[in-house]
Amino acid sequence: MNITQEKTGNLNAVVKIKIAPADYTGKVEKAIKDQAKKAQLPGFRKGMVPAAHIKKMYGKSILVEEVNNLLNDTLSNYIAEQKIEILGQPLPKMDDEREFKWDNTDDFEFDYELGLAPAFDVNLSSKDKFTEYVIKADQETLESRIKNIRRSYGKMTNPEVSADDDVLYAELNQVTEDGTAVEGGITSTASVRLDQIKDKKILKSLIGLKKDDEVTIDIQKAFEDAAVIAKALNISEEEAAALKANFKLHVKNVNRLEESDLNQEFFDKLFGEGTVTDEAGFKARITEEVEGMFKQDAERKLSNDIYEALLAKHTFELPDEFLRRWLKATNEKLTDEELAEGYDDFAKNLKWTLIENKIIKDNSIEIKYEDVVQAAKAKLDAQFRMYSPSPLPEDQLAQYAVQFLQEKENANRVFEEVKALKTFEQIKSVVTLEQKDIDYDKFVALVEKKA
Repeated sequence: MNITQEKTGNLNAVVKIKIAPADYTGKVEKAIKDQAKKAQLPGFRKGMVPAAHIKKMYGKSILVEEVNNLLNDTLSNYIAEQKIEILGQPLPKMDDEREFKWDNTDDFEFDYELGLAPAFDVNLSSKDKFTEYVIKADQETLESRIKNIRRSYGKMTNPEVSADDDVLYAELNQVTEDGTAVEGGITSTASVRLDQIKDKKILKSLIGLKKDDEVTIDIQKAFEDAAVIAKALNISEEEAAALKANFKLHVKNVNRLEESDLNQEFFDKLFGEGTVTDEAGFKARITEEVEGMFKQDAERKLSNDIYEALLAKHTFELPDEFLRRWLKATNEKLTDEELAEGYDDFAKNLKWTLIENKIIKDNSIEIKYEDVVQAAKAKLDAQFRMYSPSPLPEDQLAQYAVQFLQEKENANRVFEEVKALKTFEQIKSVVTLEQKDIDYDKFVALVEKKA
């Protein structure tokens, strides 16, 4: 067997593999014998089919399979041994002039195109400066969060008259503009949350209602959100988005979720017995929680700023034409239009992956299983806290994390998140971070302006 590499450009190469009968004959004969032992053919007992008979019937297909296996192993080993950093996967070059007899006497020659990863250095120093925003919780956000938490631990009541933020348990019937019921129209019984009503005039008409009161509303103006309309009317989101109709709302009941009192029982449910003992301590903890969520937003912006800056700073090339062919070869349904529209984003993400891998390699960064488990626990803990501020017991959270990581897709995603986190930690340890306090609304405006 002979294998050689020929550079066809700065980032392209062709690997030529020549295979002689001596390279594959033994493998083919062994495969034929193995097949004979397992074959079940009419007129022969199992395991007693002559090898010559198998060769006559399946010899060519076995030869093709063994040559392909040999090619794949040879190419993979060569790339590993020569430490060739490739992008994508090798692509076989088609040569219509080559014809093989496939009769166990052929000298085969196959060519494979390679897209090579560019060589570059990641240049970072304290001269690279980034703003690290510290977002402060505003009063409106704090009050909204406190209200939601108190409601989560409050009790349901049924007042006689509806008010802001109540829920109307109501029957909805589709009607014409003059209020006549539409024959075969949509009818549904649903809980209508007043805090989801977008139109101020409609919201005003729904406040002050009692049981058995009726109001006609324009469903699109009322909600604007197709998902909310679909849920209320028990129809698809597509139907909801296209629906332009009035509905008569007949109140069957008024529901109100009263806020929990700010007492010791409430504090103990939230934070554990005796951890918080007064309203000031409660507000301090909520402020800490809200600003903790804001911190994630600030870290996301810092990471994005670093991402964009490093991509702009490291302008190495990619084997673009090879990568376009590789994407087409490995995605049969990918159209030329889709490739043209999506290639720039693909190339940008690939460049970042190369920068990320370079940082990890240059700094000998390890990603351990324990790191992945801790990241999974943090992810799940954050999800559970969306529904309850009280944390899960550590042993239960660990059990959920292990179950979560048993799914390969979940494990891969968390691994990539840990990899990204460690990369940014390394970058932040080198560059200069300048902290800046900012109000939440100003931060949001800043992000939207750069989007």
